[in-house]
Amino acid sequence: MAVEASSSDLVQVVALLAAGVVAVPIFKRIGLGSILGYLAAGLVIGPFGLRIFSDPEAILHVAELGVVMFLFIIGLEMQPSRLWGLRREIFGLGTLQVAICALLLTGAGFAGGFPVAQAFVAGAGFVLTSTAIVMQLLEERGEIAVPKGQKIVSILLFEDLMIVPLLALVAFLAPGGGETTLVERLQEVGIGIAAIVGLVFAGRYLLNPLFRVLADSQAREVMTAAALLVVLGSALAMQLSGLSMAMGAFLAGVLLSESTFRHQLEADIEPFRGILLGLFFLAVGMSLDLSIVAANWRLIAVYVVAYMVAKAVGIYAVARFLKAPHREALERAVYMAQGGEFAFVLYSSAMAVGLIDGAANAQLTAIVIISMVLTPLAIVGLRWFAPRDQLSLEGVDVAEGLTGSVLIIGFGRFGQIASQPLILRGVDVSIIDNDVEMIQAAANFGFKVYYGDGTRLDILHAAGAGGARAVLICVDKAETAVRIAELVKSEFPLATVLARAFDRGTALQLVHAGVDYQLRETFESALVFGGSTLEALGVDPDEIVDVIEDVRRRDAARFEVQLAGDIRDGRNFLKGNIATPVPAPVTTPRQPGRALNEETAGVLGRQQTEPGT
Repeated sequence: MAVEASSSDLVQVVALLAAGVVAVPIFKRIGLGSILGYLAAGLVIGPFGLRIFSDPEAILHVAELGVVMFLFIIGLEMQPSRLWGLRREIFGLGTLQVAICALLLTGAGFAGGFPVAQAFVAGAGFVLTSTAIVMQLLEERGEIAVPKGQKIVSILLFEDLMIVPLLALVAFLAPGGGETTLVERLQEVGIGIAAIVGLVFAGRYLLNPLFRVLADSQAREVMTAAALLVVLGSALAMQLSGLSMAMGAFLAGVLLSESTFRHQLEADIEPFRGILLGLFFLAVGMSLDLSIVAANWRLIAVYVVAYMVAKAVGIYAVARFLKAPHREALERAVYMAQGGEFAFVLYSSAMAVGLIDGAANAQLTAIVIISMVLTPLAIVGLRWFAPRDQLSLEGVDVAEGLTGSVLIIGFGRFGQIASQPLILRGVDVSIIDNDVEMIQAAANFGFKVYYGDGTRLDILHAAGAGGARAVLICVDKAETAVRIAELVKSEFPLATVLARAFDRGTALQLVHAGVDYQLRETFESALVFGGSTLEALGVDPDEIVDVIEDVRRRDAARFEVQLAGDIRDGRNFLKGNIATPVPAPVTTPRQPGRALNEETAGVLGRQQTEPGT
């Protein structure tokens, strides 16, 4: 009997893997995307297909961990300062969109003959967009980090937060729900707040020391286990306090986003995240009850269309009201027009308290799942009927198998000049950029530039960063330069990294990221410009050289102070144009330095014998 049970379990595992391996490449090849492939595969092997699985809910509970890990990785990319910068989008845009869509969806249910309470529950569940589907779509298109993608992420975060008050509201609307006292509700809120505070405290003061100790042990498998412990532990803490598991994992990722172990954590979690997220979509496909759909197909079809259209109209109207371009508003409406996995939780809770019956729960669940299935198709339709303006890739090659001894990332005005000494010296240079127009223009001047995004690890491997002696980061965006520097130093520690800094703050970040050399893009040219001005005023050339060197010493001293403190330090090294005396520590001291040991004495002796000192 034990052998038969074990064999049955193995058949199910093999069926899950085979379904994903077969379906996903086929659906991606025909342009329908991996999500629809997983959903279709789940439907085939589920209770209403080949019947290899009879209890998809059990798999769904396990597969939800894929969404949890996905949110953790997104959190790793979202530093606290960046999250704080999105507060208006999270609580402003998120609140407005949820309120408008809930109102429209409730109206659609009420117009269909449902009582107000049931119409509200059905609409509120559909308001909660599928985080898993939208995040996966954004990731596949590389749009998570762009502004329009960040707005969608902000709305999803707010919707994750909304599951808590919605569950409380369902309990209140239920027959006898008003019996819950105010004290009990305040206790629930207090527990949730205490859980968040505890997680923030642990993230700030406990996690980094823990990973430092584990890293010293040189046990890779322990680091992987610790990464899983952090993700699952934070998710469990939030779940026990009545909050969203995904929100707990996201907060843990945010708190570890500035850790030196960030890239290691991401690499450890990524394989689990990918497998479990695919399993989640398979389980959703299995959960579609075709018998319910067949028995109520007219009702379900009407409400799928009505809910998706109503929600899309609300999302589009809010986006346009807040001055979003037409194309961006349209894309957001199509991306987020479906219901999500949190609707299952809300409908189950409503059924448990008697607000809806089992038949309504099954119908609403089917409506949500069908909307999730239709979303990838809607996006394909959007690309077909409203194609994006694309530049021709004629004459542009994608970076693949490059072997240059120097890799230049970014070939704008800075990278073009920086490449000249290397090319004139005969150095083998590989160049990548993600601006198609620039690549095509550079070809007209005799430059071979490959298309590639330097913020992606797979592109860096394809561009030969692993074998390059030096990597030059010449991109013009500050945050992109820092991101590339962190990635290169983490994955290719032997490569010498030289980076262009947009300003002083970026230069400090690049140094902290571990670059071997950084240069502010305007520093040297501004010194030359100032020196030429002095020359035009008739100042002696030797004196100009001394003055320029003094500026360099002051700037270097100020930079060292800022590295140890923050960017506001070191003001006394600047020479202002106000007639108030300013201390200048880098001027020659009245008394010579006195050596306290033999090594220092040797250094001072060499300095005194050097010319020009």
